[in-house]
Amino acid sequence: MNLLVDSPFQSVEHAVIWLLIGFSVVTWGLALIKTIQFNRLKRQDRRFLKTFWSATSLDSAAEQVQDSAGAAAQVAQAGFAAIQVGESSQQPDLAHTINHQDRLERALRQQIQRERRSLESGLAVVASIGSTSPFIGLFGTVWGIMEALKGISAAGNASLETVAGPIGAALVATGVGIAVAVPAVLVYNYFLRRLKLTAADLDDFAHDFYSLAQKSHFKLILHPGSKRAPSQGTAQAVKEAI
Repeated sequence: MNLLVDSPFQSVEHAVIWLLIGFSVVTWGLALIKTIQFNRLKRQDRRFLKTFWSATSLDSAAEQVQDSAGAAAQVAQAGFAAIQVGESSQQPDLAHTINHQDRLERALRQQIQRERRSLESGLAVVASIGSTSPFIGLFGTVWGIMEALKGISAAGNASLETVAGPIGAALVATGVGIAVAVPAVLVYNYFLRRLKLTAADLDDFAHDFYSLAQKSHFKLILHPGSKRAPSQGTAQAVKEAI
């Protein structure tokens, strides 16, 4: 680091290196946050699915999982709200069947998209860091080499000892840029893979939910004693579906 301190381009190169160090901190911070988020979501979905599939009917499942958390639970809540009807509408008719069928399909699809957007948060930042860090480091190197060559020209001494120090110091920025970019790319690819697997699981669950709802003519009768109420996200999903 003495070469950097004694070099005439220390301010620019130091700024680039500290920027890259900041990128690295952001990358590892997001990696920790996303790890906690995905692991917690996996546990929540496992508990929810165990409770959901142990129910004897769709109506009983709606009552048993009303307080469940997780992405799959939110998809189910959106589905329950979409096909919810009053006890006075127990007689199915063609118009209501088509209406509830269409509402259910759109509510499930929109809720899955919401869960995807929630899981995608932060990944764009990591992807940007992975793609731009090498170029930022290269910028610091090019700037450093330019300033080093100017200093060497002004000194009028082009010996190997004079050239090697400043040029070697300038290359540090490129090395740091690559060192920051590689973990960022790996982190992005890893969580993108987990995102796709989670989205696929939600899509499979939505298909199963749709099949169960189809057996009940896309109607869910909530009894007066039920305390179930759609969550804020669920209510918004149904509102948009309508």
